[in-house]
Amino acid sequence: MNAHTVQVDDLRLATLPTAVNCADLFVQFTLAEWSLRPLLDEAMTAARQLVSDAVDRADPAVPDFLTVRLRLRGDCLTVEVEQAGGARSGAPAAAVEGRRGGARPLAGGGTLVWCELPLPGGVNASSVPLPRREPKRSASNEPVTDDADVTPEVIQRILDALGRHAK
Repeated sequence: MNAHTVQVDDLRLATLPTAVNCADLFVQFTLAEWSLRPLLDEAMTAARQLVSDAVDRADPAVPDFLTVRLRLRGDCLTVEVEQAGGARSGAPAAAVEGRRGGARPLAGGGTLVWCELPLPGGVNASSVPLPRREPKRSASNEPVTDDADVTPEVIQRILDALGRHAK
């Protein structure tokens, strides 16, 4: 098995009950984008359980953050939940029942809990058709040109019209 991560996506959430629904939407969107719909139910169940556990262990008076991460590598999809800071009580759920997974403390505090789901038969991470994304272009990086076909008369008519509506 190749342990090289082919694709990863994550979402940072507050440790509040709404995080469970947000994690559901994140998993749905990401697996649709990665063309892994056959894993949707299992991945949503795993994410729900791991996020619910993190929310249950968090202090509701002082919510912290958690990161839901989907990692595609080798022959599996890994669902990870990284909980920042300290939890209120109890150890994190070691894994989702019936699935390979675990939990470990993080160096800066907090915990990382994960669950591995096998990819559908005959599929490995490098054969999953991933979306192609172009680098995001910022409008602030676009060159400013003075080639506008707007004459001073047009600008004056616009200003006059705006002035009439302001009164």
